Amino acid sequence: MKLSLNTTVPSVRIRNLTHLPINPSRSFVLYWMTAFRRTQSNFALQRAVEIAQQIQKPLVILEALRCNYRWASHRFHRFVLEGMVDNATNTQRSNALYVAYVEPESQNGSGLIEHFSSHAAAVVSDDFPCFFHPAMYERFASRLMCSVELVDSNTILPMRAMDRTFSVAHSYRRAMQKEIAQGLPQFPEANPLNNLVVPKLKSLPPSLLQHWPLWVGEDASQKISNLSLDALPIDKEVAPTEEKGGPIQGALVTNRFFTSRLSNYSESRNEPEQAGSSWLSPYLHFGHVSPHTLFERLVDACEWSPAKLGKPNGKMTGFWNMNQNAEAFLDQLITWREIGFNMCSREKNYDRFESLPDWAQKTLEQHELDERPNVYSLEEFDQAKTHDPLWNAAQIQLRREGRIHNYLRMLWGKKILHWTASPRQALKIMIELNNKYALDGRDPNSYSGIFWVLGRYDRAWGPERPIFGKIRYMTSESTQSKFHVKQYIKQYS
Repeated sequence: MKLSLNTTVPSVRIRNLTHLPINPSRSFVLYWMTAFRRTQSNFALQRAVEIAQQIQKPLVILEALRCNYRWASHRFHRFVLEGMVDNATNTQRSNALYVAYVEPESQNGSGLIEHFSSHAAAVVSDDFPCFFHPAMYERFASRLMCSVELVDSNTILPMRAMDRTFSVAHSYRRAMQKEIAQGLPQFPEANPLNNLVVPKLKSLPPSLLQHWPLWVGEDASQKISNLSLDALPIDKEVAPTEEKGGPIQGALVTNRFFTSRLSNYSESRNEPEQAGSSWLSPYLHFGHVSPHTLFERLVDACEWSPAKLGKPNGKMTGFWNMNQNAEAFLDQLITWREIGFNMCSREKNYDRFESLPDWAQKTLEQHELDERPNVYSLEEFDQAKTHDPLWNAAQIQLRREGRIHNYLRMLWGKKILHWTASPRQALKIMIELNNKYALDGRDPNSYSGIFWVLGRYDRAWGPERPIFGKIRYMTSESTQSKFHVKQYIKQYS
């Protein structure tokens, strides 16, 4: 059976991984939830529901969590597990069968997806362009003997809508505005499971239950809630933060932002001593919140319609014709977040020094042997043992809360460049610390921030300086002169 011609998901968002036909003689359709860990506003789930509905087969939703992914820790595991509880609960009211798998030991999950796919008429999964996902899907491409579709539900503008990799935000913003001026992209259905009118699978094949400790249906949420993190072979030193994960908490954080923080967002988000940030990035990263939902909330808050769109201008203001707080948030959500997906979906070396613009590589290499005023090791950076109280405070916030204040994250990266033996070593340290501790790490947007420190999406600056060359320069002293940081330093001392 070929790809349905009446799909409700835009074709630019669907990639066929195996090019095998849908096989209606098999037992169920499988949605393998890996990145969009939510049951609402999810194109991938919508596509899986659509296939199940058209061939009248049960739908199985498998949400799995490995223990041997890079930087696996109590912090990230707990955030994901709290989302799994929400998803298990949300699917109970539908005709889909929810299955959870939490790998108890490294490699215990080997063969699980292959075994599931041998019973599946089709497999649908999440097309996420970063971290372990691309290599994982490439590895499975020859192993899964059924139709496998990867669906993009990452961004407002489909991440493969553009035919080139953008080097500066202005160019991406202008191209994005031109696309949207022709018509807002199609949005996912808010509750795709409502469309599922097929028999609910009563039980999984016995061979699956014999080989793997799967938690099925109503038992899943209770089993996940009772799971002890200490029993898993993951990093116990990176402890959970006070922030709870999951779509339910993501909805609460979303509501908090739109009711109490949006009204002063453009001014307060850069002040370290003000709670002006949206704090939505962890929920976007783990797929607990959809960017489409955020856009719709913003539209409602501003009483906006596409009729108010201006002409594409490549600027932060004057295109959407919303208020300055809304436009500042939209620029983060659609320009700066989505340019990262443009990079990661098109460039396999997105996390390598060689992905930097030529001018940035050249100036950094020219100054690689410049004398450094201070040189710290990875361990010293990790433990916040530098001479700079403001930098130490930012690192302590990262270790403690899984985040750094927006503006200080930029300073944090610039000083790592300043205090390491080489720019390549600085990049290695930034990636290690960010991905080890940040709840929104291991994400295209996160890599954009790290590489911006070294010149990505920026331009050459003067005067040329030691170590930095033509890379934009930042200091703790200038930051302290612009913003109130005394209380911040005291809080994270």
